[in-house]
Amino acid sequence: MMNARLLKQRFMQHLDPVLLIALGGFALVSLVLLYSASDGSWMRVLSQAGNIVVAFGAMWIVANMPLHWLMRLAVPMYVLGMILLLLVMTPLGVTSHGATRWLNIGLATIQPSELMKIAVPLMMAWYFEKHEATLKLRNYFIATILLLVPVALIAKQPDLGTSILIGASGFYVLFLAGLSWRIMIGSALAAAASAPFLWSMLHDYQRHRIMMLFDPSQDALGKGYHTIQGMIAVGSGGILGKGYLNGTQTHLDFLPERTTDFIFAVWSEEFGLIGNMLLLGLYIFVIGRGFIITANASTYFTRLMAGSITLTFFTYTFVNMGMVSGILPVVGVPLPLISYGGTSMLTLMLGFGILMSIHTHKKLVKT
Repeated sequence: MMNARLLKQRFMQHLDPVLLIALGGFALVSLVLLYSASDGSWMRVLSQAGNIVVAFGAMWIVANMPLHWLMRLAVPMYVLGMILLLLVMTPLGVTSHGATRWLNIGLATIQPSELMKIAVPLMMAWYFEKHEATLKLRNYFIATILLLVPVALIAKQPDLGTSILIGASGFYVLFLAGLSWRIMIGSALAAAASAPFLWSMLHDYQRHRIMMLFDPSQDALGKGYHTIQGMIAVGSGGILGKGYLNGTQTHLDFLPERTTDFIFAVWSEEFGLIGNMLLLGLYIFVIGRGFIITANASTYFTRLMAGSITLTFFTYTFVNMGMVSGILPVVGVPLPLISYGGTSMLTLMLGFGILMSIHTHKKLVKT
């Protein structure tokens, strides 16, 4: 009969204890902060606890998957994601608040773009692995097409925040695969030159959000409301904060979306600059651990995947904190691992499961 010690060893065999402790810290912060942000709603806290349990379970399953299994999943996941994105554009797509992002599959309503957060970098890393020995310019072009098609479909829904995050995850794969600096600089200049055309492609509300970045007081009670209230909450926290459960912006209902996209403003108001530094330290620790796993990855595929997951996590964090602090437009990106929501939590933890699989299976694959 298997004893408890052996069972624990089997359970932890493919988990990274350092990363696991940090992720546990995020889960604790999420539950504690949600209690305050939701005005003491145990229902919201217990719901998030359920999301965390499911996400950690999914992470454990992925962490125990051998790396060649992950490679085999790349093409099926990408193809499935593309089919689901196309189905969203049919009458099966579910529209809410002016956006058609969901798909009703009978038992539940799913958001296919969340699947693509993992499927796109996985597919691109698989593609570059297959052509590692003979990489040419056309390979980068084909990989760019693999990235731009789903990004365009998601932007059309419209879902600018998710399309930016998926675009960033794919760009990181291209960058880590050795895309020439001259091509990247040329592409950036071309994008800048086409800015007027891209501006005309944006929806009215998206243009308003960008304009509010420069002067949110133009429409303080409308389009600029989120930015202004977020800036007030962050600034009013001062050095030490107002104290747990004592945030006035939060508990007097001035702060919108305070359990989801603007939860960082709740943290800033109640724990101040010191709390922000501690939270930033936790994020930097996880990102640093991700870079260590990337540097020690044993194959081209795993280096690309680990680097993309780590840099995308950084992008999540930067975009959310930037948008809440008023230095970036409001694009609907949650604070990773802390904001309320099951889908985002699950997607992020799947990414960390891949990181742990890369770290713990590295001795089993060729170097």
